[in-house]
Amino acid sequence: MNNSGFRDKIYPVLQAAYRWYLKAPERSLEIAYAAALKIKAIEDEHFNGNKIDPNTARYSSSMMDYFQADLQKQLRIIRTRLKIFNTSRNLLQPSSTKPVDKDSEESNGINLILEKLRFIDEITSKYIRDNEIIYSDKLVPSDRSISLEATERQQQNTRPQPEERSKANTTGVLPRSIFNTINRLQVELDPNAEQDVVKKFRKSQQRTIVSVRFILLLIVVPILTHQISKAFVVGPVVDKFHLLERLHNPEEVAFFLNYEMEEEALKELHKFEEKIRFENLINETNPLSKKQIEIKVKEEAQHIAKRYKKISDNAIKNVFADMLSVFAFVWLLVISKRDIAVLKEFLDNIIYGLSDSAKAFIIILFTDIFVGFHSPHGWEVILEGISRHWGLPANHEFIFVFIATFPVVLDTIFKYWIFRYLNRISPSAVATYRNMNE
Repeated sequence: MNNSGFRDKIYPVLQAAYRWYLKAPERSLEIAYAAALKIKAIEDEHFNGNKIDPNTARYSSSMMDYFQADLQKQLRIIRTRLKIFNTSRNLLQPSSTKPVDKDSEESNGINLILEKLRFIDEITSKYIRDNEIIYSDKLVPSDRSISLEATERQQQNTRPQPEERSKANTTGVLPRSIFNTINRLQVELDPNAEQDVVKKFRKSQQRTIVSVRFILLLIVVPILTHQISKAFVVGPVVDKFHLLERLHNPEEVAFFLNYEMEEEALKELHKFEEKIRFENLINETNPLSKKQIEIKVKEEAQHIAKRYKKISDNAIKNVFADMLSVFAFVWLLVISKRDIAVLKEFLDNIIYGLSDSAKAFIIILFTDIFVGFHSPHGWEVILEGISRHWGLPANHEFIFVFIATFPVVLDTIFKYWIFRYLNRISPSAVATYRNMNE
């Protein structure tokens, strides 16, 4: 009697637990469907039926944080519940292959499940990239093809994470390393782990190809634009303009764009004249007369004038060709937003993947070149080269003021970046930088 009574008591409990287990797929699907309905309600009520994004509605940052937090919560629920739905459905899938009647109750249930899944896919497709639901502390615009890991890394580089602060300030019942070990074991035991590794490698390979190609375009396109426009557009126009000017005013042809060119030409002519006179003095066999010397000096003056006329014309052509090159460069940046996002992720992986010594070496190299003790000489050469390229007189007062202010501002920016970002992301790199700098 005691055994039968015990069976009578335990059997309903086991039967109820079994029924609860059988309804696990349906229950998970209902929870995911309810989360999708909540996202749809937020879109309809606050974003005119569009994606929850700062660009589709004008709200303050605090309001957008509220909507984003709610969206993240619902997306996590959908992702978790869909995994439970698929897993439990595979475990409970019957082995029979009996055809299902279209008008039967089972067929209606399948259609209802498909409708709910279709609705969930319609909602989450707005927030899916690379077959993963995006849920982060910051919504990413849809035209940026960057992965979830890059988004989280960018947020860590720009502002401290509240979750990280709470983890650092609180102590759990068990060490977090245990949970990390369990998560790693789950990943390693996942039957799709190999496919995920291959997928990540292909993504990384594609990102590298796109980044290298985009960098080459940023270099090649402006150079080709400069050369082609200078040879076939700007050059013929400038030459034709000077030809017309020479025909109308043959006596007032300008050979020099600025006084520095004229001073250089006079120095060359004076040096040539002294050389001719010196050679004439030491030539005892066949000395030149004053008239012959004047003829040679005149020929050299004409040659120098023509050469500086070409330099002046080339400087004018450079101005317009450079303008077209800058336009091509900006146009390439405007139409390549997706490539810029991929390039930024690629550079982040390279820079933040370097060792602490390599980071410190690169920082010291750049700071010494641009803001170091010998940097004023480099800036002076660069500014004088730019002025020559455009045919402008080298204003030494402007150069001295620039050297006295710009490296200081650049040095302040470097120090602020090290203190504000690098010190939080990689403190060991900052310590290595200070030791190497000392």
